Amino acid sequence: MRDATTGPWVVYRMPMKYRPEGIRGVCEQAEWEAMELANPGVNTLIQASIASEGEAEQLARGSSGQTRPRTARRALTSWPEAAIATLAADSPPAAG
Repeated sequence: MRDATTGPWVVYRMPMKYRPEGIRGVCEQAEWEAMELANPGVNTLIQASIASEGEAEQLARGSSGQTRPRTARRALTSWPEAAIATLAADSPPAAG
């Protein structure tokens, strides 16, 4: 298990082939500084100085993994014969 006193955390965006928005990553502040020294300007800092790793993970995840809102089922609003008649009346006559 990791030491709970590590910190502060950083969320960053990493460019990735075939994904124009890139992917998000989480690391400690010291690791971020080392990555920037090795390859300056490659990754984009989203937010720094996050107190806990859990908060950083949640920020990096965004809306991914959240439950989707439930939608009502579609209800039949008219009888099929009425819908067919309406569609037939709206369409132009066929060329013969």
